[in-house]
Amino acid sequence: MADFLVEMPKAELHLHLEGSVEPETLHELDPMTPVEEFRAFYQYADFEAFLKAFGAIGKRLRTPADYALITQRLLDRLAAQNVQYAEITLAAGVVLWKGQEFAPIFEAVREAAEGSPVRVRWILDAVRQFGVEAAQQVAQWAAERREDGVVAIGIGGSEERGPAAWFTDVYAFARSEGLRLVAHAGETMGPDSVWAALALGAERIGHGIAAVRDEALMRHLRERNIPLEICITSNLVTGVVAGLEEHPVRRLYDAGVPIVLNTDDPAMFGCTLTGEFELAARAFGFSEAELRGIAANGFKYRFG
Repeated sequence: MADFLVEMPKAELHLHLEGSVEPETLHELDPMTPVEEFRAFYQYADFEAFLKAFGAIGKRLRTPADYALITQRLLDRLAAQNVQYAEITLAAGVVLWKGQEFAPIFEAVREAAEGSPVRVRWILDAVRQFGVEAAQQVAQWAAERREDGVVAIGIGGSEERGPAAWFTDVYAFARSEGLRLVAHAGETMGPDSVWAALALGAERIGHGIAAVRDEALMRHLRERNIPLEICITSNLVTGVVAGLEEHPVRRLYDAGVPIVLNTDDPAMFGCTLTGEFELAARAFGFSEAELRGIAANGFKYRFG
């Protein structure tokens, strides 16, 4: 099974660039800080602690060259797993929050991806709790870079502190500019959060595991062919699922909801895409044929 999963062509659709940064890479960028201090960032008591750690790592990325390095390291790891396509989410909202110039950062990551065997497209992510004005700026940046590999916008961060309904006009603008739409939802909050993301026009749902608690929602996702970007290990580490046996991935799949497996933030959660497929087989009994189908979904539901 392990050899089969490594060799199987894969695509990753829910993958945060900043969440792929290993503590050793942070130390390489800042040798004066002991690597143990960076490793302390990668421990989280709950989801809010994870968000703070994500921000702390983002603050350590200070130059376009830093972003280029982490992009190259991520793509090397993906290529080693036979990941052939990746939609990498760049936290443009965090760049804005840091007061950095976005253009040179994006150019650096785009150039870093050019030589990779992994075909890369970009999703620019706004931070829900930073509000509508910041999200509109992210959407504008995305619209300006459609010819340079940006395929979509998304909203991440705190579902509770940044309700999806805030971003109705932002998503309408993005759609009018030809961008695809995705949103984190149903990760830390219930099915209503997924419904709200769908009302924005989201074509894929990041996480969306709360959908298992709403039969009508699962039927809607199945009938409209809207996939959930499932990240099993992420949900365990952040505590949004209490234990592996409680994760709803199998129930969602058996209900006919389209799913794609992803790592979310592989360095921050200590996982790989191959490992997520192995976990699905070991803990939830997914067969080789079922795993092939899920892997194919990664290519089927891509935006680029």
